[in-house]
Amino acid sequence: MADNTVYDVAKKAKVSIATVSRVLNSSGKVNEATRKRVLSAIDSLGFVPKAEAAARARKASGRIGVLAPFFTYPSFVERLQGVASSLTDSPYELVVYNVDSSARRDTYLSSLAVTRRLDGLIVMALPFDDVMARRLIAHKLETVLIEAGRPQFSSVEIDDEAGGRIAAEYLLEKGHRRCAFVGDKDLPDYAIHPSEWRLAGYRKALQGAGVPLTDDYIALAPHGLESARQLTHRLLDLPEPPTAIFAPSDVQAMGILKAARERGLSVPDQLAIIGFDDLEMSDYIGLTTVRQPLKESGRVAVELLLARLADRSRPVQHVRLPLTIIKRQTA
Repeated sequence: MADNTVYDVAKKAKVSIATVSRVLNSSGKVNEATRKRVLSAIDSLGFVPKAEAAARARKASGRIGVLAPFFTYPSFVERLQGVASSLTDSPYELVVYNVDSSARRDTYLSSLAVTRRLDGLIVMALPFDDVMARRLIAHKLETVLIEAGRPQFSSVEIDDEAGGRIAAEYLLEKGHRRCAFVGDKDLPDYAIHPSEWRLAGYRKALQGAGVPLTDDYIALAPHGLESARQLTHRLLDLPEPPTAIFAPSDVQAMGILKAARERGLSVPDQLAIIGFDDLEMSDYIGLTTVRQPLKESGRVAVELLLARLADRSRPVQHVRLPLTIIKRQTA
């Protein structure tokens, strides 16, 4: 197995050596069917690139990778801050890979597993299939997951459905009976969809209290401040507008708040608003929100990863972080 070369991979996959190289280097210039054929050949031959095999024998490369979608979203930025701060005094360099498609996700996961340019990998909010999981394990790339757990890997998660329930219970406690939701649609297929789970928890809690969440009160659009603002105006135009709105992110909640101000509504007296995340900026605008420990999730992921790198016999761990309602001025 160790004697296999790039030529053997190319021959088995019926492609050129240049194509194998492009797959190994995460190039986007390989079509999906060819990429899968090359990876299948690599898996069956147990191929490891020679330079990387030598580096493995010599010493660790001193690099931790983070694979993340939406890496410009404030919530992901805060998670990355938690990762970066935990690696400050470690011997590891942080490398961030932005994922903007299923193909990009799979290309990175496959090539990083095979080439071993990294000592460890943190995967944020990106589900992947069993084939990919087996490849990461077979090539011994220590991996920790955030928000998308698998039994074979250590993970850091929250209960998104419980987060929706917490928001609903808080609004019900405040006496609201016309509760709406402003969330996401047209979500990419390469990432998890927490908006749906938060909506499910919100709906169940409202229904359990005899307060139906009608279709009129559910407004969905692609994620963003402006789309949330526009959806809120639509809700406020209803014959019986909602008295409270829950958003599955603080960014969307800020769009709702802007619409309320444009209408001259008193918040929270005429419209209560709850977000989700508790971003740093949320405190400055007085946003009531469901807090998830974003920076802590990054820090815990690093701790789990470094523990496994120090002792690979350690069992995998699944950490569930708590959610809490942060009461401020908007609800």
